Amino acid sequence: MSDSKLPEGAPEEVVTKAILREVSLAPFGATGKLALITLDNGMDHNRPNTFGPAGLESLSVAIDAAQSSDAVAIAVTGKPFIFAAGADLSGISFLSDKTQALAIGKLGHDVFRKLGESKKPTFAFINGLALGGGLEVGLHCHYRSLASTAFTGLPECFLGLVPGWGGATILPKLIGPEKAVQVIILNALNNNTMMMAKDALALGVVDAVYEPADFLENSIKFAAQVINGSKKIERADFSKDSDGFTKAIATGRAAVAKKYGGAEIAAPLKALELIKAAQTNTYSQGFDAEDQALAELVMTDALRASLYSFNLIQKKRKKVEGAPKPALARKITKVGVVGAGLMASQLALLMLRNLKVPVVITDLDQERVDKGLNWIKNEIAKLVEKKRLTPEGAARLLGNISGSVDQKVFATADFILEAIFEELSLKQKLFKDLEKIISPECILATNTSSLSVEAMAEGLANPERVVGFHFFNPVAVMPLLEVARTTKTDDATTATAINIGKDLKKTMVIVKDAPAFVVNRLLTRFMGEVTDAMDEGTPYEVADAAMKPLGFPMSSLELLGLVGPGVALHVAQTLNKNLGPRYKISPTMERFVTEGVRTFYVKDENGVNQVNPAALALIEKGSSPSTADQVRDRALKAIATEAKMMLDEGVVATPAEIDICMLLGSGWPMHLGGILPYLDREGVSEAVCGARFHPAGVASLP
Repeated sequence: MSDSKLPEGAPEEVVTKAILREVSLAPFGATGKLALITLDNGMDHNRPNTFGPAGLESLSVAIDAAQSSDAVAIAVTGKPFIFAAGADLSGISFLSDKTQALAIGKLGHDVFRKLGESKKPTFAFINGLALGGGLEVGLHCHYRSLASTAFTGLPECFLGLVPGWGGATILPKLIGPEKAVQVIILNALNNNTMMMAKDALALGVVDAVYEPADFLENSIKFAAQVINGSKKIERADFSKDSDGFTKAIATGRAAVAKKYGGAEIAAPLKALELIKAAQTNTYSQGFDAEDQALAELVMTDALRASLYSFNLIQKKRKKVEGAPKPALARKITKVGVVGAGLMASQLALLMLRNLKVPVVITDLDQERVDKGLNWIKNEIAKLVEKKRLTPEGAARLLGNISGSVDQKVFATADFILEAIFEELSLKQKLFKDLEKIISPECILATNTSSLSVEAMAEGLANPERVVGFHFFNPVAVMPLLEVARTTKTDDATTATAINIGKDLKKTMVIVKDAPAFVVNRLLTRFMGEVTDAMDEGTPYEVADAAMKPLGFPMSSLELLGLVGPGVALHVAQTLNKNLGPRYKISPTMERFVTEGVRTFYVKDENGVNQVNPAALALIEKGSSPSTADQVRDRALKAIATEAKMMLDEGVVATPAEIDICMLLGSGWPMHLGGILPYLDREGVSEAVCGARFHPAGVASLP
């Protein structure tokens, strides 16, 4: 890597070139010229600047030229809307040894540190998106300005890495340990949260924020003021704040434990080590430690798995396998939601905010309708309070939401989504009643989690316009949408559903109309093994801890509380009826539902889980207990068996679709790289199914 070559077999690098020009500082009140380096890969904003070997070499040459020029200062900026999105990760899976991995870190440090060690003042004019190595370029500079619309962040721990080009060392020295842990650990583990400009300024990551229209002009003016001495930027010394470092590391470790259920996950823990060491390390010592950490992590299955998950999610966001041509989609001018309960109200609010069309909800009586409308209005008020919505925007939304007990309000709707009780006969009657009111082109969608969509359409004059549209709770947060197509659903209906899903900013998978589709089918099979073990006599704490080593954010019984025993039991009963006795109906779950027990755990006054006494009283002791390892083994084998059946049945087209569904619909940990690659690596796939689901090397070392 040190000679700027990609690993053998890696895709060709899209080179980000560093273009050097000089700008006179005289109009801005300073003497001399500014050497301005612009990063540009020649593509539009849809293909961000990234750093591969050739791109780093180009930047190195430009910095050297700027250093040897008569310019009094050096600045780095980006192409329109983009500063840099960090390292080019496309070649990582082709690295064959630790030496190559070590060279990646060293090359980035060797180039970037030229900015930090420059005798001339250096500036980063961060005009757009700056992530990972992109932000680290700026951190090496002496001063930083940021466009008000730009997002920044260090997502490495989210991807199974550490900020390895200076971030883990520079940031704690620059803004202190507590804030560094916030940016490097807490933000990354919170679904890769990025900093808005105001956040970056408040944290001290940047020194100034300017509006995009005159960003470059104001940034050069800022540089001129620093150069002529009229603006002073003070830097604090955090090297003696031992208590601060101790508390910050403890905060970080607690966040990692919570995120991964107590499992020891290498990347964030290694990042915390680097942050702690930054208190006493010199920059050179810190950079060397980053190189070593990067090399160790790159040559692990955990990183390959995380990158597989990340790349799969990015791919599926852009393309839905098997989707009809978008041109077939019908225009949506009005949406109806049948139901005004919590789930239906969430769905109505999501469509109201994203589709920008009138939304009308209905229910059996006015009290229920009013309750749903009030919930939606309260949520809109909260968005205004949090400044995520302007009062004007809220007024527009409120003008577009209405409710009624008369389904005739759906006469002019183009898309109707039902979210009523999970009873097939009720849904069949609803669709037949609606068909008498709506136009033949109006699409009828169901949010069912387990029932047959095709059965709902039986007896309709236009069954081709019925489609499954299965969201996950909470609707606004969970990114997955399962689009269930029946044998009669036509291309126009499917294309319209996909188009709506994109407007709702959901990641979609087209699934066959099969019992419980993908996520609920696999979750029910997996959870069934846990509850079966409890019914057989396994202590609840043993069964609940069985999956803990995998690093789930919540335990099996916590997940049960989120889903709800009622929903879990209903899905199990449906699958037992349709798929057979491998889906057992748990007597414990039946007792929970009968007695109205909704959660296994309750929070104490400190927010700590405590066993719900009402739930504990309903667990009957069996005579055949299992160990945690045995429970985990049977659960994983059950998942492998079911996944193979689903692929054979054509529920989804590829194993990757099962992976994406479980990653986004069930919270399957990113660092495990998808459920099926994990089963492959652990040998479960071959033991149960006789073959791997994916080729060797997918989400693992070759």
